[in-house]
Amino acid sequence: MTPDKVNQAPEGGWESLKVDELKAELEARGLTKSGTKAELVARLDDDDVAQAGSAPAPAAEKAAEPDDAPQTTSGEPDDGDRASSAPAPEEEAEPDEEAKPKSRRRGSAETTTTRKRERTSRPEGDLIVRARARYVRSAPRKARLVMNHIRGKRVEHAQAILEHAPRAISTDILKLLNSAIANAESAYELGADELTVSRAYVDEGPTIKRYRPRALGRATKIAKRTSHMTIELTTEGNGR
Repeated sequence: MTPDKVNQAPEGGWESLKVDELKAELEARGLTKSGTKAELVARLDDDDVAQAGSAPAPAAEKAAEPDDAPQTTSGEPDDGDRASSAPAPEEEAEPDEEAKPKSRRRGSAETTTTRKRERTSRPEGDLIVRARARYVRSAPRKARLVMNHIRGKRVEHAQAILEHAPRAISTDILKLLNSAIANAESAYELGADELTVSRAYVDEGPTIKRYRPRALGRATKIAKRTSHMTIELTTEGNGR
């Protein structure tokens, strides 16, 4: 390389050259060619200033240090770069975004509870209120004879029939009818004058077995039958 080319910097500056070309330039000038690219460029700039007859200004060296610092990261990142590459606070905000659907689920749960409360109000269509008495100490045949008289009757008429019925089971059936009326009043705010007995039926319950002593040391079996009675009330005009 000729002396004119040694003292002449390229148009884009020494930084535009590759590391091998910078080392060759330093070797031609008799300077040390070890180090990073930024150090090689700094040596060439210092040598150019020295050949021009003026020492390099300290302010220029300080201004060149920030420009050279990012270029030294050719290998592993420095501690400052590792700190800057740490996870940003935005990643910590992800759990807050995941918590939003939970609040929506709670809101949906509150909506479901409100619908259940609305169901307890008086419905617009057909209504059935049921009351059931189990293990009544009476034979199903005797209870069915009384149930046949109140089936399809209005509640007030059915109460009058049960109050004047001669059979003993009519007392238990009257208590069951009053229980069904109380259920309609508490759940749907319906009065007795708005209800009709739609269904009234009796199912056979378990039989209690007893024995009666007879002559000559014998015993006779006695069957004490039980009944499961059910009464269903509906709104006026929906009875059978």
